[in-house]
Amino acid sequence: MKVIEVNDKPTQKLFLDVVELIYRDDKEYVRPLDNMVEEVFDPSTNTYFNHGIATRFILIDQDKVIGRIAAFINYKKADGFDQPTGGVGFFECINNSEAAHLLFDTAKDWLKVHNMEAMDGPINFGENDNFWGCLVEGYSQPGFGMQYNPPYYKELFESYGFTTYFEQITNHLDLTVPFPERFWKIAGWVVKKDGFSFKHFKIKEADKFIDDFETVYNDAWKFHENFTPIDKKVLKATMMKAKAFMMEDLIWYAYHDNKPIGFLVLFPDVNQILKHFNGKMSLLNKIRFLWMKQRKYMTRARVVILGVVPKFQRSGIESGLFWHLKGSVDRNPHLKELELSWVGDFNPKMRVLQESMGASFGKKHITYRYLFNNKNNAQVRASAIPVDTKYNAKSE
Repeated sequence: MKVIEVNDKPTQKLFLDVVELIYRDDKEYVRPLDNMVEEVFDPSTNTYFNHGIATRFILIDQDKVIGRIAAFINYKKADGFDQPTGGVGFFECINNSEAAHLLFDTAKDWLKVHNMEAMDGPINFGENDNFWGCLVEGYSQPGFGMQYNPPYYKELFESYGFTTYFEQITNHLDLTVPFPERFWKIAGWVVKKDGFSFKHFKIKEADKFIDDFETVYNDAWKFHENFTPIDKKVLKATMMKAKAFMMEDLIWYAYHDNKPIGFLVLFPDVNQILKHFNGKMSLLNKIRFLWMKQRKYMTRARVVILGVVPKFQRSGIESGLFWHLKGSVDRNPHLKELELSWVGDFNPKMRVLQESMGASFGKKHITYRYLFNNKNNAQVRASAIPVDTKYNAKSE
């Protein structure tokens, strides 16, 4: 077996196409668009290269590509842990521990050269709403951006020495079943309170809403481990890429005295269309995309992110956001299901909220960590977000 670094068009194609071998008999798999993967490794499109580096490798055996892996360092986060920590992702491999371990060794050696002492994986060289975590339960068709892999990947990671850093739970919400009555009572009370208002996203006012997103995110997420402020350029690029399939009234903002205090972002599950394209957005597929979108192929949506600033947490704002979302869903009866993805085990408040909505378990992913010099077999877990961040915000 031989490892080759991806450094030209032919090796880029081999990196992309190895999924044809891994998933050829898997009916649930949805191949991500090739250009979506390539953008991650293009410094002209991925702003993470402004504060990081990345590389990728393929594994060849008898002139056949049998695996791949990427390694990267986000310097904004790497030194925020007890040990400098890089990442690995876009891992694909046949069911062979020797092959997988060779790929992990290659990534580890590259990271060690760049002074890292640990690696997380599988993760993305970008935000955690895409390509993040190893799927270990719930092998149904993935939502757009959600990681999917064969069941044996869990053993490949753990046999190498990766241990669980945090678990990620995805729940599903059946929109044909009413929310619990208590949930709507809280929502109805919140939306009538003086000073509170709710607005949905409008592409023609994108800059304003992106500014509001930044304000809420940087306040709401500051108690997360190793927090770094949102990059507005990344956010704007994400919104523009989603423009082709987004529905403006599935993205809601909450305000108090006209100041942004929360948001709820949903995207229709474009994977229900992309499943038919095999990773290629050709001219023909662009035409097919428009036709399938018009024919309401996207019957579910994914809750990508929900956030409320600490001062207004436990004030029912989340319920108010869903109250307004319900009106949008009612106007689009082809939407039958919401995927609430994903919530880490470090975020107990959000798990309780999803349970209060009547959501049911859908999938579980694991983000692993591997310590390079772990003589004592230590295991590290992500620290939990304080339950009462509202109190912590007052005490600042």
